[in-house]
Amino acid sequence: MDYRSLYHHFECATYLYRTDCIPDIEQDFQNTLDQCAGVTEERIREDSVSDKLLGTAMKFVAPLM
Repeated sequence: MDYRSLYHHFECATYLYRTDCIPDIEQDFQNTLDQCAGVTEERIREDSVSDKLLGTAMKFVAPLM
């Protein structure tokens, strides 16, 4: 562990031992990955001002979630 992991990344390290839920977790990850989109400079330029402001505001509350 390091400073970034504890302070910036908000990680949760979990060790699962002898559990049947691993395939469910993998499937959930793959389903989420299918919904993801790459962030490019062009896409950022196309974002509305309100989306950019909302994104900035969310950075302040993200640690609380």
